[in-house]
Amino acid sequence: MQSKDKLEKEVDDKIEVEIEFTPFYRWHHWIRVFSIIALIVTGFYISVPFVIPAVNAEPTNFLNAEFRAVHQIFGFVLISMFIAKTYYFLFAKKNKMEVHSFKDIFCLKNWVNQVGYYLFLTKHPKISGAYNVIQLLAYVMFYIAMAGLIITGLILYVHNYHAGIGGLLYEPMRYIEALLGGVAFVRELHHVLMWGVILFVVGHIYMVVFNAIHSKEGTVDAIFSGYKWKRKH
Repeated sequence: MQSKDKLEKEVDDKIEVEIEFTPFYRWHHWIRVFSIIALIVTGFYISVPFVIPAVNAEPTNFLNAEFRAVHQIFGFVLISMFIAKTYYFLFAKKNKMEVHSFKDIFCLKNWVNQVGYYLFLTKHPKISGAYNVIQLLAYVMFYIAMAGLIITGLILYVHNYHAGIGGLLYEPMRYIEALLGGVAFVRELHHVLMWGVILFVVGHIYMVVFNAIHSKEGTVDAIFSGYKWKRKH
């Protein structure tokens, strides 16, 4: 039998470890994950209350208000994450690989090969940045949906709070509300965009697990540790 040291040396000779996600990226990712979960649960409750508090004579049944407060708190957390990620994407030197991903959008061969890869027909195409073209498209659509959720959410927010940030945003949000056709449409659009985010999350989890199993590069581990591994050629 081979010794442990010899086996570890053979592994080191065949595999190299590289940084995939920075600490900021990983913290941002998990804060956003928990925020989205909280917003989905509380958003469903605000739309269709599925928990009824015990009825009593005291004015203490504020369950809907409590859900709404939690929804708004995590909404602002998500807004802060959206702003931080946008800044990080545009200006962080370590994040240039994400920007370089846009180079592959106009290459038809990359699209064909990427679809073939997910259908087990071709090898993974060589990419210029951090994401393949399908991942990039999904992320772009996700951030458009997030921007829409933030704007529509703020429009709904200013109808309840007229002081502080609510008062500051009241006039511009009401103007956008009028452009969209009224608060009823804004509320429906908010729900539709939420379903878009839910579909993205399902697809995102599937693709991450697919890549982790198929490419065997530690894709899932990377969002915890920051590192993934590649075979040396």
